[in-house]
Amino acid sequence: MAIIDKPSDYFETILYTGNGSSQNIGGLDFQPDWVWIKSRSLTKDHDLYDSVRGADKPLESNTSVAEQDAGGQGLTSFRSDGFAIGNRSTINSNSATQVSWNWLAGGTGSSNTDGSISSTVSANTTSGFSIVSYTGNGSSGSTIGHGLNAVPEVVLIRRRNQSTDWNFQLGYSQYLKLNSTDQAIATSGGLVGSGSTSTITVDANAYVNASGDTYIAYCFAGKKGFSKFGSYTGNGSTDGTFVYTGFKPAFLIVRNADATADWVMNDNKRNTFNPNSNMLFANTSGDENTGTARSDFLSNGFKIRSSNSDWNGNGNKMLYMAFAENPFVTSTGIPTTAR
Repeated sequence: MAIIDKPSDYFETILYTGNGSSQNIGGLDFQPDWVWIKSRSLTKDHDLYDSVRGADKPLESNTSVAEQDAGGQGLTSFRSDGFAIGNRSTINSNSATQVSWNWLAGGTGSSNTDGSISSTVSANTTSGFSIVSYTGNGSSGSTIGHGLNAVPEVVLIRRRNQSTDWNFQLGYSQYLKLNSTDQAIATSGGLVGSGSTSTITVDANAYVNASGDTYIAYCFAGKKGFSKFGSYTGNGSTDGTFVYTGFKPAFLIVRNADATADWVMNDNKRNTFNPNSNMLFANTSGDENTGTARSDFLSNGFKIRSSNSDWNGNGNKMLYMAFAENPFVTSTGIPTTAR
C-alpha cells in the first residue's frame, strides 16, 4: 500500500476570525469538498458543507435539523485554497474565533450505478474519502455505490430533507448518533448492514433509507500515513492508553461507545503543543473547552492523559478517527514520523 507523504494535500485545519460581513478563507493546498466549521469563542451550532450538495446548504452535526438554505450567508463557494463565507453568525460573527476542518474528495460528484440505488459520488481513492448523495427507496438490503475501491470503515449518514438524527458507524454491528450523547445502539447488521469495495448496504430505517427522502453519506477507508479508524479500551487513569496510528495526528475525534458521552474533537492548530487541552464537541453548540490535559499527539499515535470517561472510560470501548499531519522532513529531505 502506498504511503501518503503529504497529508495536507487531502486534509487540513484552518483557524480564522470572523468579520461579521463576508470574507475569503484560504491557506489550503487544495480546493475542499467537505468543510466542517465551528465557532471556538461563541456558543454556536456546527456548520457542515460539501461540494455534492452544493454551497450555502449547511447541516449541523449537533442537531437533527434538516438541511438549510443559508440564503447567501453561509459558505457561498469552494475556492482553490479554501472557501468564501457570508455573514451567517455560526461561521462569521464579528471577532469570533473559528475553526474549519477541511477534506478533499473528488469535486462535485458523478453518477454511480454500482448499487441498487443510484448515487452521486465524489471520491478520492488515494485518501480513502468519499461523499455520497442518494434518494432512499424504503427497501431493506438496498446497496449504494461509494466509489472508494475499498471497504469503508466509517460511514456517516444524514437525511437531508427532514429532521433526523445522524447515523454514525465505525464497523457494522452498531451505530451512534453524532448529534447525541446516547451510547452505541446494537442492531441486527446495523443500519449500514455491510460494506464491500464498491457498495454499502442499508435497511429501510428512516435514518438511512426512507422512500423518497434524500441522504448524504461521508465514507472513510483508512490509508497508511494519512488516516486510521478503530477503537481502544479505556483504563480510567491519567496514565491512559497509547494508541498506535503510524503517524502524528493532526485531527482526532474520540467517542465512548459504551456510555453516554460527548464526541471529543482535538486538532494540532488549536493545540500546538502537548498535552491537548482545547476541546470542542461534535454534539454540542458549546464554545471551546480549555484548561485540562486530555491527550498527547505523538510521532506515531496518541496517548490519553485524562481519566474522564468521555475519552477514557474504564473498560469501555472508545472509538476514534485520526487524520495525520505532515511528517517532519529531515535535512536530507527524507520524511519521518520522528520528532
